[in-house]
Amino acid sequence: MKVDTMRVIDHYVGVPLCFLLKLLFKVKELIFRPKEKQPENVLFIELSEMGSAILADPAMRWLKDQGKTLHFVIFKKNAASLKLLSTIPAEQIFTIRPDSLFTLAFDSLHFLVWCRQRKIDTTIDLELFSRFTALLSRLSGAVNRTGYHGVHEEGLYRGNFLTHPVMYNPHHHISLNFMALVQACLGEKGQPYQRKLLDQNDIELARAEVDEPLKQSVLSKLVDLKPDFSTDTFRIMLVNPNASDLLPQRRWMRERYASVISRVLNDYQDILVVITGAPAEKSGAEELKQMVGHERCVNSAGVFTFAELVPLYSVSYLMLSNDSGPPHFASVTDLKTFVIFGPETPKLYGALGNSTPIYAGLACSPCVSAGNHRKTTCFDNQCLKAISVDDVINTLKPTLDAHIITQQKA
Repeated sequence: MKVDTMRVIDHYVGVPLCFLLKLLFKVKELIFRPKEKQPENVLFIELSEMGSAILADPAMRWLKDQGKTLHFVIFKKNAASLKLLSTIPAEQIFTIRPDSLFTLAFDSLHFLVWCRQRKIDTTIDLELFSRFTALLSRLSGAVNRTGYHGVHEEGLYRGNFLTHPVMYNPHHHISLNFMALVQACLGEKGQPYQRKLLDQNDIELARAEVDEPLKQSVLSKLVDLKPDFSTDTFRIMLVNPNASDLLPQRRWMRERYASVISRVLNDYQDILVVITGAPAEKSGAEELKQMVGHERCVNSAGVFTFAELVPLYSVSYLMLSNDSGPPHFASVTDLKTFVIFGPETPKLYGALGNSTPIYAGLACSPCVSAGNHRKTTCFDNQCLKAISVDDVINTLKPTLDAHIITQQKA
């Protein structure tokens, strides 16, 4: 299903369902009072954002260190992101197919059975005010339910099913919000204010292990793309000009990517630009490659599997990307990333790790938030048009030059 279709269903079906279930469960719990239980089998709910699974990993590992057994539910197309760090075993991950209303409903019913088989007693809803995830949490059978609550803010009603509501703080990076959410599930019920000092410096992202056979596969595919390639000869600059359909306004202009690539290739003879993307993005990547028209610019969209991303990042020098999943995936490695932001802000959604944001910060930025379901009606993204080719080149230049300076000293 399209993202906008899911948003419409979430609102027009989700709101009345949340209200109805609130009344039904209120009556039920007046008759059958739920038993108190300390969190043991904890289920994380994050369906739609692959990057969020990475940003939430420090919080998940913190809870795992407390001796809790972790589970996760996610849309099937996004489940691969959980394999990068393997904090949660594959057998403890449930996937839902959002392909159609039928698969969504069928998998959701199966999910409720799965929760009871796993004896889920605690849910942590990582989604920002989704009614669908609120319904999954309430119907899971868990007696402890943690999630974001609007507190005194209006709108985004989702049933008030939470035993451990947490005030979402739009002034903190989302990784800190996730940590506050996770710590709340072990605390006092009904207290939305997490009176704890959380420091961004305490949020440490684990590093992914590089699989040597997969690394050799990556190197072989790079030779297929550029027959004279070797790591001794070329530095790889990954370019990700794509962004998911969730927020297409995040895409910087393709012609500007072409200009940046052309200038980098002209100024640095050892750079090999590898345009990345999913199989569905191959034609767009090919168009960009043709715009550049240089032998050291290759199209790898659809070439590398998700499992090969970490090995690819491990042999690359830097990445230039829109604000999308790849910089978050790269954050589990040492790869230096440069991320172009527009309708969202790096203060909230910047990739963890070795990442530099490129952000104009217009008066209207960011125009998407938890309060508007991360949807904007702006299709004239001046926030990205305000970022010039020179801005990007000047940001990349110190890193590109650093290698040359090091060689000269050697």
